[in-house]
Amino acid sequence: MYIADEKRYEKMKYSRCGNSGLKLPRISLGLWQNFGFEAPFSNILKMCETAFDNGITYFDLANNYGHPYNGSAEENFGRVLKTSFAPYRDEIVIATKAGYEMWDGPYGGKGGSKKYLTASIDQSLKRLGVDYVDIFYHHVFDPDTPLEETAQALDGIVRSGKALYIGISNYNRQQSEEIASIFASLHTPYIINQPMYNMLHRWIEPDGLYDLCCQTGVGMAAYCPLAQGFLTDKYLNGIAEGSRASKNEWLRSQLDEEKITQLNALNEIAKGRGQTLSQMALAWVLRDEKCTTVLIGASKPSQIEENCKAVENLEFSEEEIKKIDSLTKVW
Repeated sequence: MYIADEKRYEKMKYSRCGNSGLKLPRISLGLWQNFGFEAPFSNILKMCETAFDNGITYFDLANNYGHPYNGSAEENFGRVLKTSFAPYRDEIVIATKAGYEMWDGPYGGKGGSKKYLTASIDQSLKRLGVDYVDIFYHHVFDPDTPLEETAQALDGIVRSGKALYIGISNYNRQQSEEIASIFASLHTPYIINQPMYNMLHRWIEPDGLYDLCCQTGVGMAAYCPLAQGFLTDKYLNGIAEGSRASKNEWLRSQLDEEKITQLNALNEIAKGRGQTLSQMALAWVLRDEKCTTVLIGASKPSQIEENCKAVENLEFSEEEIKKIDSLTKVW
């Protein structure tokens, strides 16, 4: 029988999500990879328990997460809830999303229609085995559906009691501003925006989304803060056997000699801070209050334990910031 670590909340730092009353851990667990059908459930369970024991209370899912079939990550987290987390449901923030291709036919493809979003939340709740989720995101901007329809569908999901808060993901600044205006008119509890953001991919800075979240009182959850593993020690000497890049042709193509030199230079800065490269990369994203939380991935419990230690040093000197800026580019 699982009993959570009594000192779990002493290990983590928490930040208020925008202007809402909800606090989130500075580091959260994303279940995109390694939580699907093919993953050993014993490892999934141990990773979730390790995360909670280290003060992680926010678990981030989506209807299409899981391999080899969509929804299996939600199903497995539903098993975690029954197996270990049942007594702790009120201490946990469960988030899921809908927006990418999910099922066959015209109503389950990539989109933001009321038909798709309404069906998706019902399916997710069934897979998770819960009555509601804490945050429900629209996963990706849909240019073919009027934003009013998407916003009204999300607002209706909250009013039906199936979600407490609403978020959006993979929206740029202009798209975010437009749907936020509709949410404001509907009084929808829109509290969080989830973009990709890390030291190697800084597009939200020139786009203006980085500043928008702070200016409008919306929290930000950064996904891929470790650039799919590049900002770890795995690739300092090239492509490691068994790594994600060794199995993915696109990732392999990104790792040339210039990139390896760049990663090693960043690693030297991390050493000077007394951190691993991954810890520094997480701390850099969390360096100010604009970013509420980072969503880490993991394949084993020890990675979660290591990454949670990033919150022990979130301060950067001006010299460190200048060095990092000189080694990375905004694009």
